[in-house]
Parts: sequence; C-alpha cells; structure tokens
Amino acid sequence: MGDRVRTSDESAVAPLDVGGRRVVLVHDWLTGLRGGEKVLESLCRLFPTADLLTLVHVPGSTSPLIERRRVRPSFVQHLPRPARFYRHYLPLFPMAIEGFDLEDVDLVVSTSHCAAKAVVPDGRAIHVCYCHSPMRYAWDQFPAYFGPERLGRIGSAAARPVLAWLARWDRATAHRVTHFVANSRFVAGRIGRYYNREASVLHPPVDTQFFTPGHSSPQPYFLVVSALVPYKRLDVAIRAATRLGVPLKIVGTGPDLARLRDLAGPETAFLGGVDGPTLRDLYRHAQALVLPAEEDFGIAPVEAMASGRPVVALARGGATETVVAGETGLLVDDQDETAFAAAMDRVRQTTWDTAALARHAARFSPARFDQGLRETLTRALTGPSPC
Repeated sequence: MGDRVRTSDESAVAPLDVGGRRVVLVHDWLTGLRGGEKVLESLCRLFPTADLLTLVHVPGSTSPLIERRRVRPSFVQHLPRPARFYRHYLPLFPMAIEGFDLEDVDLVVSTSHCAAKAVVPDGRAIHVCYCHSPMRYAWDQFPAYFGPERLGRIGSAAARPVLAWLARWDRATAHRVTHFVANSRFVAGRIGRYYNREASVLHPPVDTQFFTPGHSSPQPYFLVVSALVPYKRLDVAIRAATRLGVPLKIVGTGPDLARLRDLAGPETAFLGGVDGPTLRDLYRHAQALVLPAEEDFGIAPVEAMASGRPVVALARGGATETVVAGETGLLVDDQDETAFAAAMDRVRQTTWDTAALARHAARFSPARFDQGLRETLTRALTGPSPC
C-alpha cells in the first residue's frame, strides 16, 4: 500500500541485552514506510547498534529511526534505476541475498516477505525470521502477478518456470532460519504448508495512540487503504461502490493504478499516498474501510478500528483474526462485487460503538508488540533451536 504513517520514532524501549553477541538485521528492501517497516523500527529500537542489510535502499524513503542505521545494500543497488525497477530484478534476489558476508555474526534477525529469510548465516548463529509471508507470487499468487492478463500468454509462460524455480529455492532455504515468527495464524499455516516448519505468532504493531476516534459523524464515502497491486483485488471494491452508488476513496500507490482507473466510476477518487494526519481523518470520517483481499495480516483494518470506524473485509486470512463480525465490522464470504455491495449497504445502516472499536484495536498496540518481540527473541537466545 501507500507509505505508512510517519509518526514519532522515539521510544522508551530499552535495548535487548544480547550478552556481547554481534547482531545484524535483514530486511527485503527499503523503499517506503509500510507495515513491514514498522516491525523493523521495533527491531531497530531493540538493537540500536546492529547493521541493516537489504536488497535495495532508497535513501529518505523510510523513517529517521531506520535511516540513521548503517545500511548495507546488495549489488542490486547498483543496477539501473533500482528505486523504480527493483521488482524487475526478482530473479537476481537469491544471488543478492546470499552474497552478504555474515561471518562472525551471532544473531541474525530478518523481516521477510520475499528473500530476506534466505541469508546465509554462520553455522553457529541464531537466525530469527519475522515472516510477513512466504514469497506470495512464487507460491499461490502467480496468476495475480504473472498471469496472461498481466504479461500476455507468452510472457506468463516464460515467467512460470522462473517462479517455480524461486519457489523451490524459497523452500530449500527455510532451514537457514532457526526460529520462525509469523505475523498471523494464517501466515503460520502457510509457513507450515510451504516450509514444513512451525512458527510462533506475533501480530504486528499498529499505532493505536495516533489512530484514535474523531468526534464528528461519518461522511457518505467508503475507504480503501492499500497498495495498488493485483492480488489486493481493489476491482471488487470499485465495482461494489459503483453498484451501490456511493463514493469510494482509495489511498495508496502501485503499478495497478492505470487499470483500476479504467474500472472506476466518477465517484471513485484515487488519492495516492497521504500523510499521517490526513489518513487518520479519512479513517475517522469514512462509513467503513473496505478490504476485499485475502491479507496475510492487514494493518489498515486495525488502523480503521482504532479510529472508531468498522471494516468490511473478506472472511479469509488475517482479517478473521482482527475483525469481530457484527462487533467491529462485517466479514464477507464471497470475493465479488454483489456480496461486498450488500455488506457495505448493511454496515452504513448499522450504529457502531466507536469506543468499543478503539478498545478492540488496542490489542495490537506497539507496546504489546515490543514486549512480545522482546520475549520471543529472549527465548530464541536462551532456549534450544526448534530446527
């Protein structure tokens, strides 16, 4: 989705005592401030002197807390126009991530939804991976990213063996992680299915002190906050809003913008990336947030609930762990415009308890996450390896 909120990065969190061990952090890429980077910020607070390894770094694209870190990018950084074309270099990511020298590193902590978990640590090192998802496009979402409607028949056929190879590599490198931590039970299941590994679950942080309810009545529009990429299925939300005849505001950027604009009616507005206060106001005044995709976790629904507004979400994936049907929103069984339009109509005719929504969202606060992360890493450092 678009960049996450740039709120204060200072915290009273004390660094984690690692007993003199050398620590490095590994992150797929640093090109914006999204949900994954909020997890990385927590790691930066726990390990204030650790180097940060990444495939590509666009300076200034994340928060000051991350930007102050000593960042070591891979050779992808030196390829043509990496800030714009880094996704096109996907077949090179295995070579790039495996090229980092981790000799004499005692603890590796990676945050991964692509390749970061496949770094090659020293044989004695502990490697804890906070996994946002196994590589989606290599496993169960190839059609959404590389299907014929995206690349044409020839392009899709050419991409299939490359992604099959990446899936084999992704599975084969899972043993390099000693401890997997999933961002949801849904992702823990995918880790078990694709990697044959167990994972503990720690939901990611949401800034529930910044996102708070407003004091005015909601306006007629519905809201989407998402990256504009195929698997997010924003076409469902657009068609549902058009069918219902209601305004839809879409926050986010991505390569699917042109296609989605062609689908949109006159009452759909694409707002691009917005700053934190603007996003908070959009949440506060919306009828509801609409989430038509199967999300690994989904930070936007929790932000919406923290802002006192309900969620209309697909009844699959991480939304089933954050949205309480009938209390904090509605869960939709079918991923189609008719079902979502009906749920959107119902949610706007229901009175929602804004304080109860905010209390529910507080379960996902940064303080809770920081404490859970500290406990998870302490267990990894002191307990036996589950490998």
